[in-house]
Amino acid sequence: MAFETKEEVLEKIMKADKPLCPHCGQEMSLWEVPPVNFSDGLGWGVPYLYICFNDECPLYVGGWANLEQNYNQQASYRCLCYPGTQDFECMPVFSSMGGTAQIIDNEVLAREEALKSATKKGFNILATCITENDMVCVARMLMDATEPQRVRLKAAEIIGDYGDIDTIEPIRSYRFGKASLQEKANEAIDKIHERNFTRECPYCAEIIKKRAKICKHCGKDVSGK
Repeated sequence: MAFETKEEVLEKIMKADKPLCPHCGQEMSLWEVPPVNFSDGLGWGVPYLYICFNDECPLYVGGWANLEQNYNQQASYRCLCYPGTQDFECMPVFSSMGGTAQIIDNEVLAREEALKSATKKGFNILATCITENDMVCVARMLMDATEPQRVRLKAAEIIGDYGDIDTIEPIRSYRFGKASLQEKANEAIDKIHERNFTRECPYCAEIIKKRAKICKHCGKDVSGK
């Protein structure tokens, strides 16, 4: 089973419209779940939620009196919503500022714009690399953890289509932190081998002809391997 990274979840959320609070009709704010759980102690199972921070929201205004009268608690509720759903629940807060430190809308917008800019720049560089047949640069971008994931995935695709045997070893030796990138890199190497009728010796890992029976590097019998 493939699990989405926090960044992938955030990118998907940013493409969707923000929900409206069913109690006051105000657009809800994107909110990052804190690392320390509270409420029921189990957490919400997602890295982001939508929260209504309207201090005039009927749920929030009426919650103070309700909790004080019935539970003798100086607290109220904020309406929360799970991204991608219409599941609305209540989150307890103990002041008007409760939870506001996790509002990330402005930060997210800036980060999203920076990501779009970096992705566009990366794609332009890759296009130039294809024109100039510069697969060294493409391989370097594939293995550069600071590049956006979409750029690195595209670089893997390009390496598979245009890379030569010399690009195999550095890519094979690199360990990608994300399964999706590792999978694409492995696919690229397989495509290079297919185009060049080669494979890797199962004993010494050196590149040999696909139809070779004896490895020219280590001398082992590789027929049927």
